[in-house]
Amino acid sequence: MRAVVVERYGPPEVARVVERPDPVPGPGEVLVRVEASTVNSGDARIRGGRFPEGFGAVARLAFGFRGPRRPVLGNVVSGVVVAAGPEPRGRAAARLAATPGAGLAVGDRVCGMTGVAMGAHAELVAISRGKLAPIPAEVAHEDAAGVLFGGSTALHYLTDKGGIRAGHRVLVIGASGAVGTSAVQLAKHFGAHVTAVSSARNAALATELGADRVVDYRVTPPEELDERFDLVLDTVGALSPATGRPLLADGGRLLLVVASLGETITAHGPVKTGPAPERPEGFAALLDLLADGRLRVVHEPALPLDRIAEAYALVDSGRKVGNLVVHPQRLGLRPRPAQQTPERSTP
Repeated sequence: MRAVVVERYGPPEVARVVERPDPVPGPGEVLVRVEASTVNSGDARIRGGRFPEGFGAVARLAFGFRGPRRPVLGNVVSGVVVAAGPEPRGRAAARLAATPGAGLAVGDRVCGMTGVAMGAHAELVAISRGKLAPIPAEVAHEDAAGVLFGGSTALHYLTDKGGIRAGHRVLVIGASGAVGTSAVQLAKHFGAHVTAVSSARNAALATELGADRVVDYRVTPPEELDERFDLVLDTVGALSPATGRPLLADGGRLLLVVASLGETITAHGPVKTGPAPERPEGFAALLDLLADGRLRVVHEPALPLDRIAEAYALVDSGRKVGNLVVHPQRLGLRPRPAQQTPERSTP
């Protein structure tokens, strides 16, 4: 199979396409032909060896000191099951039976996230059925892949960490990114009043997604806003606990998707941070919203796997709007869906 490998940390050009052996699914796993994956901020941090403040040593210990130990990056997959491994036994079988992917079979359309195993920037990936959710017929592979990273992060922060309720006043900083575009829509879905912070060029997009008010961060930095909010969701690392707390109403919560090691360790009270879990149940909920037309996936024009360096360069630029999908399969082996070209601007 073809796969993108990153053997040393560095600029986008260190990512290159090579031939690698096809993976073999183990017990409880399936082999998925990857129709769509994404290049997101997490992939770019690992590729470049650039981690949030304080996480450098810990991250290199986990991922590798000079380059990723697992050279095939990417943790978002949408595709078709082409083979199945042996059935698991004992407790593993019981855990699998309780997941949305328990009954998956060859030929099923599926999506999910591979976690620290990564490996999704390839034509094939072996992944546990327990990490997958079936894709409704109404949802395209590009949208299934595009909703997972940003959508699951936004859903976790707004619900599990934020306890969002109808009538809440919510501030979303970075409203044009992968997490932000989902957060604006999900907050409105839950009945909140949403103020979106983005560039002026992306104001129309934020309004289309449901924002009640849009603030141009170049004119009014978010920390200078006079309004107070029940939830402040910072998706880009613009705020610290010190600058974010004054924006909170009584009982409000500051949700920091991007935070330093120190901020993560010391977060308490109204300040919430930390990684978002990759839950197939959450994927299924997002897919249902997509199928019903209640959620829209915003993405850049998709790129083939051969242009992975270009994809990384766009993510590194900070000018990516929404999600960036890559197609691992060679042109001619997959359909070419229509694309909308969003305006680019720093979220």
